[in-house]
Amino acid sequence: MPKYLDGPLDLVFRALSDPLRRQMVQRLRETPATVGELAALGPVTLPTAMQHLEALAKAGLVSSSKAGRVRSYALVPGSLDAGIAWMQSARTPVEQRLDRLTRHLKEND
Repeated sequence: MPKYLDGPLDLVFRALSDPLRRQMVQRLRETPATVGELAALGPVTLPTAMQHLEALAKAGLVSSSKAGRVRSYALVPGSLDAGIAWMQSARTPVEQRLDRLTRHLKEND
């Protein structure tokens, strides 16, 4: 993989490019979950679910903990902020002006 695709933002977008990983992140927004609970979201085996969770962890989106034999994952607070900021900065100036106009009209209504 080219070195220019290994930045933190690239890892986040690469991790979120998979539908099951996005579903796992969505589920983890509610509460931490075990590997088994997250594997049940799709037709995948536990080892495959672990590979997906490793990709999310490598991107800094989730963290894991172990209690006995049970491994749980949780969403890392603020881990999506860099991706959100990038997407907001990539919006066209026209969209940004329309957003400001909408806020202005709502404030002065």
